[in-house]
Amino acid sequence: MSFDPIPYDTFSAFIHFLSVFGSAMLLALIVCLIVGVITRGTKGITDVFMAIGDFFVQIFHLSCRRIWSLSVLTIRESLRQKILFVFIIFAVLFMFAGWFLSGAADRPDLQIQSYIDFVLKAISWLVIPIMLLLACWSLPEDIRLRTIHTVVTKPTYRIEIVMGRMLGFTLLGSVILLVMGTVGYIWINRQVPESAQYQLVSKVPVYGKIAFTDREGAPTTAGINVGDVWMYRSYIEGATKARAIYTFKGIDPGDAIDDKLVLQSSFEAFRTHKGNMEKGGILYQFIFVNEDKNLRVPTRPLVNKEYSENVLEVNRKIKDDDAEGGEGVELDIFDDLVDKDGNLTIEVQCLEAGQLLGMARPDLFVRTPDRAFAVGYSKAVLGIWMPMVLVIMLGVTISCFVKGPVAILTTLTVVMVGFMSKEYMNEILSGKMEAAGAIEAWYRLITHMNSQTELPAGPVKVIIETVDAGIINFLWLCQQVIPNFGIFSNMREYVIKGFDVSWSAALLPGIATTAAYILPCLIVSFYSLKLRELEAK
Repeated sequence: MSFDPIPYDTFSAFIHFLSVFGSAMLLALIVCLIVGVITRGTKGITDVFMAIGDFFVQIFHLSCRRIWSLSVLTIRESLRQKILFVFIIFAVLFMFAGWFLSGAADRPDLQIQSYIDFVLKAISWLVIPIMLLLACWSLPEDIRLRTIHTVVTKPTYRIEIVMGRMLGFTLLGSVILLVMGTVGYIWINRQVPESAQYQLVSKVPVYGKIAFTDREGAPTTAGINVGDVWMYRSYIEGATKARAIYTFKGIDPGDAIDDKLVLQSSFEAFRTHKGNMEKGGILYQFIFVNEDKNLRVPTRPLVNKEYSENVLEVNRKIKDDDAEGGEGVELDIFDDLVDKDGNLTIEVQCLEAGQLLGMARPDLFVRTPDRAFAVGYSKAVLGIWMPMVLVIMLGVTISCFVKGPVAILTTLTVVMVGFMSKEYMNEILSGKMEAAGAIEAWYRLITHMNSQTELPAGPVKVIIETVDAGIINFLWLCQQVIPNFGIFSNMREYVIKGFDVSWSAALLPGIATTAAYILPCLIVSFYSLKLRELEAK
């Protein structure tokens, strides 16, 4: 795994929901105030709060029957627009995909990854753009053609029109996604040969915390930096006291597979000399540690095979040849090596002098009993469904106060920013970047000043810092308001790499993000549609 899954507990997910919800509600209020002031002047400020009160009044008088009727009408209108032609494109892709993907990789596991990656990307790249176009174009087109008059003249609330649109597009997109997901699952199983079917699983890892010691055995915050630009892994020096220490919480006999503890690793080697290339990798060793009982039990030396899975199956009953009381003392991993708090501590040691072994937190995990591939695959499809719903809500909301083409461009921009710029914005807002302010960066560029030199004291410095602080605050608001679509794309990466999609690290924050935008989108849609002259072309 090239990313680090950070688990959420229920409280963290709730705080995440409140943060996104609060920011989205603040933006919704600002948008309503701007629209109100533009359309009604200063009186619009009062109208906004009255409209929000009216919104909550209408919420308690909703008719499920009217919303369902509007949803059915939305689906029928979408079908008349030949939306089902997307299945033809989907079928053509799968008819010829086997020609180009077959034999694309030498290793079976990489071949399977290419199949899964193709299916999930094909589904998301077909479903989400089509639902975006429908959600952004439908309501403005109904207003232009005045077909919406047949609805507003009925005893129907404006909020019911909005909810009917969102629900109709969601139901239609869900059916399309279900059909495509089922066909994709069958296609993957047919493409994978019988000899490689065993690799179609959803691995369930238990990740731990990682710590390091230096070559003298003293604790340190990180390992050695070998000069990589990507500071994902830290390296330990071979044939020294340098260690990477993994601590796994909550390990019990239920995590065993066939009464064995299964460890899977994907370490990276850095060679300072050629070494012995015949054995195929650098030697390393695991050491089970229980400080409570003063136990240190090493495994046999292992060969690190890069770019492949290194799986070690350790019998539950393990012999400690160095234990006091004689050779071959038999220990139980779960009874003797797991400490009283339920933690299993494993040290990783590089055995070859002059060589270094790099690792990150997800590079070693305890592999618990696997789940069926269908479980992880269905969760990945759910990871496509949630951003689809989010795109529908944003598209319908934006189309309530602008015309179709503008709504499409605006929604597409929000989606692209949510997918692409979150990590960069996090880096800027963290304060770790040197000269992170836009004005300061331009000043240093024009004056040929490097980033280590302090800005000269004076009014220029005060102005630069003030403007940059305002820009940073605006970026923070944008970061909170713009949905983080990267959360959903991570779900695909789990399945591609053969893992089950984590509930705490992927599904829970994805659900919280999607749910946080429901009420703000409804409020903005209701207010915009209430102010809009439906008779105007």
